[in-house]
Amino acid sequence: MTEKQLLKRITTNSEIFSGKPIIRGMRISVEMIISLLAQGATVSELLDDYPDLEADDIQACLAYAHAVIAHDSLDSVGVGAY
Repeated sequence: MTEKQLLKRITTNSEIFSGKPIIRGMRISVEMIISLLAQGATVSELLDDYPDLEADDIQACLAYAHAVIAHDSLDSVGVGAY
C-alpha cells in the first residue's frame, strides 16, 4: 500500500476527540497509537487489544506522523472528514 493510500485511512471528525486525527472514523486516535508504540507496544499487541484495527491502520499512523514531522501541511497529508 502506498503512503497516499495509507493516509486515506486517517480521518477527522469534529465530534470525535475534538477533530484530532483518528483511524477510519473510529474512536482510535493516531496520537494514542503513536504513544503506545513509543511506550514499546508491538503491532501484534495493538491488533490483539483493538480488534477493529488492521496492520495497515498502524502503518497509516506512522505515515501520518512522518508527514507531520517532515513539516508537510495537513492539506498535503490528506486528512479528510469522515
